Amino acid sequence: MSTVMGGRFPASAGAPGLLDKERIIAGPGFNRWLVPPAALAIHLCIGMAYGFSVFWLPLSKALGIKDAIKCGPDVGFFQELFTTTCDWKISTLGWMYTLFFVLLGISAATWGGWLERAGPRKAGVVSAVCWCGGMLVSALGIHLHQFWLMILGSGVIGGIGLGLGYISPVSTLIKWFPDRRGMATGMAIMGFGGGAMIGSPLAADLMKYFATPTDVGVMQTFVVMALVYFVFMMAGAFGYRVPETGWKPAGWTPPPAQAGNTMITQRHVHVKRVWGIPQFWLIWMVLCMNVSAGIGVIGMASPMLQEVFGGSLIGVGQKFGELDKAQLAAIATVAAGFTALLSLFNIGGRFFWASISDLLGRKMTYIVFFVLGGVLYFSVPGSAAAGSIVLFVGAFCVILSMYGGGFATVPAYLADIFGTQMVGAIHGRLLTAWATAGILGPVVVNYMREYQLSLGLPREQVYNQTMYILVGMLVVGLVCNLMVRPLADKWFMTDAELAEEKRLAHERMVASEVGVSSGVASDSRVSPVVVVVAWLAVGIPLCWGVYRTLLSVAKFFG
Repeated sequence: MSTVMGGRFPASAGAPGLLDKERIIAGPGFNRWLVPPAALAIHLCIGMAYGFSVFWLPLSKALGIKDAIKCGPDVGFFQELFTTTCDWKISTLGWMYTLFFVLLGISAATWGGWLERAGPRKAGVVSAVCWCGGMLVSALGIHLHQFWLMILGSGVIGGIGLGLGYISPVSTLIKWFPDRRGMATGMAIMGFGGGAMIGSPLAADLMKYFATPTDVGVMQTFVVMALVYFVFMMAGAFGYRVPETGWKPAGWTPPPAQAGNTMITQRHVHVKRVWGIPQFWLIWMVLCMNVSAGIGVIGMASPMLQEVFGGSLIGVGQKFGELDKAQLAAIATVAAGFTALLSLFNIGGRFFWASISDLLGRKMTYIVFFVLGGVLYFSVPGSAAAGSIVLFVGAFCVILSMYGGGFATVPAYLADIFGTQMVGAIHGRLLTAWATAGILGPVVVNYMREYQLSLGLPREQVYNQTMYILVGMLVVGLVCNLMVRPLADKWFMTDAELAEEKRLAHERMVASEVGVSSGVASDSRVSPVVVVVAWLAVGIPLCWGVYRTLLSVAKFFG
């Protein structure tokens, strides 16, 4: 029998299973730097959700191959789910993208509590099965030309895998890096942003390889990518380890509770209580407003640059509506480079801003996001009117870095305010803000653009009003962030409640308490060579993705 925080755990009835949380408690000597590459292995795979648009054009010609076989006017969305005689519209295929992020938020909120108790390895395995299995179901849907199978496969099953994979490392990384919470979560969530940088060019290369005069090559690409992703994700899941209860880095002393801007608590809140805590909803609004402003711009970045600057992008003194087809193709190439540049800042910002938050504190970091972001959005109409491409592009690069930084900083913000015991589950519930923003942001930007065009405004001016609306969103986020305060004592678990939660989470004070009965070695020393190999396994694909992205960026500067 062992005692933790005054609570007693019964002796294990038998050896823990391969996926059980007890099996992955790290013993003395374990190198915590093995955990981030395990998280990256999963996030780089599920991050391909951002890059699924690379499939839309070839899938829209899956039957016609060269030209799409258009459906008749009597074929609505429901009929498109089952038709085998005409090609899917790109707008219909886009529903998969919407479902990804809606299901991500729902599944993370629904199963976040289970994840805390089951452990990151089991959650990572379930994520791999769902994400990769969903891609295989989608491949079958492409083969049979049944869109409902693609919705079920990648949209629903894959979306569940997204949610579990996204939050699987959060709690574990925060516990391994109590001294660098922001940096640790920034590394993993950087991987989610970087997944499309690897997956999109890989998918394009595979489709080109598999394409034939009678096949666009998407089905085979789905199968290959599903198998490759499964290997990486399973390696990541089995690479997870959790620290012993009470573990801390050698020589590190926890900061005083609620010190200055960091507001770091040493106590813990149960996930079942967060719906009723005002601070949770304030941080929910903080994330929702930050993401809404950024995600709307991401979706319209390419047409925005083209319509605002027109022929000046290629040294021609004509507006967008005055360009011929060859010129439109040329500025589209430049705009693709702009989009690639934004993706680099989105990814880099996740690590940069999350790491900076360890120094500034989470609340101050979000103040920077909202104040600086608001100034930059407000400056966009002026830089567009002045014809300054440098100021326009620079503003959006910084804005997108803070968009990514908001995702990466919020898990550490939650750990500071609500404690670390159930931060993964609480983060899962907070991701409903992302699902909401995924609808709100694009709707505001897209519909405002259409409304401005309907009023007869020139294309180079249709985004001005939208920028001011996004400034308003950031002001709302800023006010909510300023209202965040340390929690009252009533919201925290008592010692007895915490002990019970630790029991349900299968925690042990030391790894040897499991090792004695299960045969798990209590010494977890790892060769430095293994650490280097683990980082190379995720670093090489990431560097390849950055290289391919830089090739696109070069078209912008060219």
